[in-house]
Amino acid sequence: MATATDSHDKHSQSIEALGLPGVMHRPINVTMIGAGSFFTYSILRDVVMIPGIAGGELRLIDVDGTRLELAAKLMGKIVEAAGQADKWTIRASTDRMELLPGTDYIVNSIEVSGVECVRYDNDIPLEFGISQCIGDTIGPGGLFKALRTVPVWLDILRDAERLCPQAVVLNYTNPMNVMVLAASRVSRMPVVGLCHSVQGTSRLLAKWAGVDYDSMKWTCAGINHLAWFTELRGPDGEDLYPGLIAQAADRESAFSKAEPVRTDMMLHFGAFITESSGHLSEYLPYYRKRKDLLDRYTDKGYNGQESFYADNWPNWRKGQDEARMKLIRGEEPVNLQRSWEYGAWIIEAIEKNQPFLIHGNVAPNEGLIPNLPADGCVEVACMVDRNGVQPTRAGRLPKQMAAICDSNMRMFDLAADACIEKSKELAFRSLLLDPLTSAVCSPAEIKRLTERLFDAEAAFLPGFK
Repeated sequence: MATATDSHDKHSQSIEALGLPGVMHRPINVTMIGAGSFFTYSILRDVVMIPGIAGGELRLIDVDGTRLELAAKLMGKIVEAAGQADKWTIRASTDRMELLPGTDYIVNSIEVSGVECVRYDNDIPLEFGISQCIGDTIGPGGLFKALRTVPVWLDILRDAERLCPQAVVLNYTNPMNVMVLAASRVSRMPVVGLCHSVQGTSRLLAKWAGVDYDSMKWTCAGINHLAWFTELRGPDGEDLYPGLIAQAADRESAFSKAEPVRTDMMLHFGAFITESSGHLSEYLPYYRKRKDLLDRYTDKGYNGQESFYADNWPNWRKGQDEARMKLIRGEEPVNLQRSWEYGAWIIEAIEKNQPFLIHGNVAPNEGLIPNLPADGCVEVACMVDRNGVQPTRAGRLPKQMAAICDSNMRMFDLAADACIEKSKELAFRSLLLDPLTSAVCSPAEIKRLTERLFDAEAAFLPGFK
């Protein structure tokens, strides 16, 4: 059972965290691939702030030279603000072959095609009646992001096998499940997929249950964005679910209004899920197939607004770059508090050999959750120490919860193979199994949709046949 007194929770509270005991004796080389990502600020900043760190090299890679330059200047500002400029060398390149040799940790946060395909991913499915809020991890948008991204990702891993086979690979790029699953089928590199939905949702549940987070005990397992809090107990061991379910049953309660889909799923399936209501609605066949259901269960922004990601992502990218410029110019202070992102905590646990618990995405499953596909990717508690990231056995999920995860995993299974084999036919068959798409469209319509998307995004899908 994972509890809030385990190390992963104490040390993912960014304000109070002081770090694990001990000193890191060797310099380390951390390579960020996709350095233009917003994750650079949080994860590499967190690395710099590890207590007792010996320093080393922060290596930045991005195919966009302008954003790469911004990232390098930002990291220079961070190490200076942290008083660690004498410990760290910052290197930047658009050529990963230059910086991968000797890398100890790879952080992957690439985005293939930038914003070029965002509208295709959203608007073409919408013509077929498929309403997406985020559309980057499942559904038509998630599938085509995978088809663009996974081949590049696998090329990176092949290069890593030659140039830094000892490196630990931390993946932050979506679609998380397909990325980790494809890696497990092609690469020998040790890969773990990292998200922050478990950390965020566990804190959210403590708030709605009215208990102190550090005293709450919980168990969580499933797949990324669809992991279930199967056990939730207060400081005296009391079950917190009856109180939460009573709040959820009142559809006018603040809890229900804040989380319309997650509270409804909890009422009918018996446990709360890790992903926000709007994004979660895309993983399910229930909430986005009719206008009356959209009106009832979705709202603005991350609570399910149609086309929310497509309408806003280009501006968010510009906003991130502008925020970096303000930090670089000194117009905004550098935040030196460690975040609850797992990346730096994993590095610290390995280097100091201090056991530390995370929830990671790993593949193959092979009995970690016995009633989910053995060759799939699951999200479970993992112990981290000198031996790396070691998944723990979560046990069987309640059958109705396992079935929901399984429905997604069948789609991801074919999607991963479609990416590996660059097969349009497997991509189509994957979308046939997507819960939302299949709730809205016939097989013939899904076939036409798939063909439309391949035609629109052909320039970003080389080699597909």
